[in-house]
Amino acid sequence: MAKEFSRVDRLSQQMQQEIAVILQREIKDPRLHSMITVSDVDVSRDLSHCKIHVTFLGLAPEKVQENLNILNDASGFIRSLIAKRIQARIVPTIRFYFDKSLDEGIRMANLVETVRKSDEKKRLDAGQELDTPAAKAADEEE
Repeated sequence: MAKEFSRVDRLSQQMQQEIAVILQREIKDPRLHSMITVSDVDVSRDLSHCKIHVTFLGLAPEKVQENLNILNDASGFIRSLIAKRIQARIVPTIRFYFDKSLDEGIRMANLVETVRKSDEKKRLDAGQELDTPAAKAADEEE
């Protein structure tokens, strides 16, 4: 019978939780942005390396690289804190990377909203009724 989760997956999940807590409570660098989210952790199969994908909520794009450099400079300290918290013989070396997926998701949502508003404006200009939930509810009541 196969295991439900592999050792690498379990270590990835545990490291993601621990790193999130460490970044929130332990790192006191005033240059570092306060709203850091750990979106994913990739641990190599031999458990020697770890890629940590982070996002910075509300941070200007030009400040992202500076914050990544600060995190990567503190990676040794963060690794030592992880070693104290988890039960593992090998604690992987860690490296931080910026996760662009959140920014891309927000950009795509804004594009969809812009297109939707543009479509509504064109329909109103053409004299068509809008198919809004309020209009549908009013039609059902009649």
